[in-house]
Amino acid sequence: MELARKASHAGSWYTDNPKKLAEELDGWLRASGLAKSPDVRGVIAPHAGYSYSGRAAAYAFGNIDPSSISRVFLLGPSHHYYTPKCALSRATIYKTPVGDLQIDLEVVEELKATGKFDLMDLDVDEAEHSMEMHLPYLAKVFDGYPVKIIPILVGALNAENEAMYGRMLAKYVDDPNNFFSVSSDFCHWGSRFNYVHYDKKFGAIHKSIEALDRMGMDIIETGDPDAFKRYLLEFDNTICGRHPISVFLHMLRSCSTKIKINFLRYEQSSQCKTMRDSSVSYASAAAQVDA
Repeated sequence: MELARKASHAGSWYTDNPKKLAEELDGWLRASGLAKSPDVRGVIAPHAGYSYSGRAAAYAFGNIDPSSISRVFLLGPSHHYYTPKCALSRATIYKTPVGDLQIDLEVVEELKATGKFDLMDLDVDEAEHSMEMHLPYLAKVFDGYPVKIIPILVGALNAENEAMYGRMLAKYVDDPNNFFSVSSDFCHWGSRFNYVHYDKKFGAIHKSIEALDRMGMDIIETGDPDAFKRYLLEFDNTICGRHPISVFLHMLRSCSTKIKINFLRYEQSSQCKTMRDSSVSYASAAAQVDA
């Protein structure tokens, strides 16, 4: 029986007009000027409203060569629903204004059988935006190609469970038909986010934010989940996809394919100059087979 997750944030976080959305996505993908590569096996991309992060996200999704990929695993953080585990969707199809994406029920059953995953109800699934904001890009890039998705909501995992899920999912990385879309924004800065770390040696506040984000991005590029954990403990940078990123780093560490993450784009929603300001940072990366 078909159970559809509707595009619940269409019409607010991004346009629900299919023609306009397709034009926006095409424009951003073209502007990124990236060559598609079959060696790109995963991305880290933001999940804010498209007016904020749509352009930055194209620097992740523009790398995808759809011809060799048949399955996309989505790893997104949970903003509203608390679980100390990862959760799978009960839906069989995810709707977007630019084409719908079928869920790979076979892989979902395989993951369910491990006993390590929760199942999220449709209302939880539809309330969460972290994976939905990747879907229109995926539907656009894979238009005309038979691709299925496996959405995984990544809860508030402890370090032990991040490693456990990473080891469990690593085998899927070794299948070159699989792709991974990891959802995260970077620093949420300002009193409204209860985070105002400011190192004056970098000058303006926005420069300090960028230095902090780039330190985290550099550590992610090393592929070391322990170093990333230490960075988060020291600076508590408000990277909302810290758990999905950590699971992905553990996957890359545990798989036998050598894959390297490279960040290709960094933007801020606005440039903070005073303590009254606020901003969210967006960073896009490609994870590429490292020959």
